[in-house]
Amino acid sequence: MAKNSKIERCFAEANERYAACGVDANKAVKALSAVQVSLHCWQGDDVRGFEHAEGGLSDSGLQATGNYPGRARNADELRADLDKALSLVPGTHRVNLHSIYAEHGTKRVERNKLTAEQFRKWIDWARKRGMGLDFNGTFFSHPMAKDGFTLSHPDKAVRRFWIEHGQACRRIGAAMGKALGTPCVTNIWIPDGFKDIPADRKGPRERLKDSLDDILKEKLNPAHNLDSVEGKLFGIGSESYVTGSHEFYLAYAISRRILLCLDAGHFHPTETIADKLSAVFAFLDRILLHVSRGVRWDSDHVVILSDELKAIAEELVRGNYLGRVHIGLDYFDASINRVAAWVIGARNMQKALLLALLEPTAQLCMAEKKNDLTGRLALLEETKTRPWGAVWDYYCLTRNVPVGMDWLKEVRTYEHNTLSKR
Repeated sequence: MAKNSKIERCFAEANERYAACGVDANKAVKALSAVQVSLHCWQGDDVRGFEHAEGGLSDSGLQATGNYPGRARNADELRADLDKALSLVPGTHRVNLHSIYAEHGTKRVERNKLTAEQFRKWIDWARKRGMGLDFNGTFFSHPMAKDGFTLSHPDKAVRRFWIEHGQACRRIGAAMGKALGTPCVTNIWIPDGFKDIPADRKGPRERLKDSLDDILKEKLNPAHNLDSVEGKLFGIGSESYVTGSHEFYLAYAISRRILLCLDAGHFHPTETIADKLSAVFAFLDRILLHVSRGVRWDSDHVVILSDELKAIAEELVRGNYLGRVHIGLDYFDASINRVAAWVIGARNMQKALLLALLEPTAQLCMAEKKNDLTGRLALLEETKTRPWGAVWDYYCLTRNVPVGMDWLKEVRTYEHNTLSKR
């Protein structure tokens, strides 16, 4: 642990103030240190991947806007950028990969034929750092994503290709989990849908259900792989109908006893996923949470310490769900330094959780149980002015990462010495 008498003194004073309302700041810090956030690799290269030398997306509907210099051009650069970001986020965390980040060597392997061998360097890299990996099938930006459909396409041959891709991804996830000693969450999101109003809503969903059942038919050790499905309200090219809607995947996840992924950007702008957590956890053992920030639509902005993020963290803590949720970041911003984007998002997720852990939850619940709604509101508002920043600084100090804005100095140095030369 680094030493800083001022930070330690401020923490001691903050701890006293929190103790006065029945909150143990040391306990909150300890609980936060056990939470791992999965950093998404695709922030580092604008969702290009390594399938083709030129990289880039085609008709996927995913848009990384901006042209800030320093984008990772290969896996080694991407891993180096992740190393830098992870060194500036307190605690031990994870990395989330898409299948397009396979390293093919001299011979490109088609997506439905991928194996763990194409991710061997990623696994070795994670093992050396004592961290886990998560995985996603890439069901977009490919010639076989015909007419905007994959697993629900009416053509059986198209569906078979993507079913085989999903099966391959599960085996890769299991290999990652086995090698690293921590379960890999393998997530499925597909872009399937119609731009305009469909005549047949039933057919695509029945085909999707059958395709998913085919993908999941192989029994894998849950100690190695956990399956998840992710819904969405709409997308570019699927404004009127999304095959894999929230309702579809909620029912599917509950019936198949797999994880449901709730993405903060995949609902109506007036919705928050915070209220959905307790509803979903009533029926599922575990869920995957993708933390994003939509601005007017699912635009994947860097996560900020917003009211929505704080509400999500509060629900996770109040419901005692932290041991049942897998938290991953999901956004891509090419208008700012990409390493900084990771650090800002990850640290904000942790700040939101710390704020929730420092909340006098027991007192709030007791007031509510007694129907003392006045006392509940007063305590909630009083909590907002308590010195949680001093606790955050202490947490960073004890985890040997930069305190305050000092992390940005390291990013600037890395940009000057490394990113600017790309």
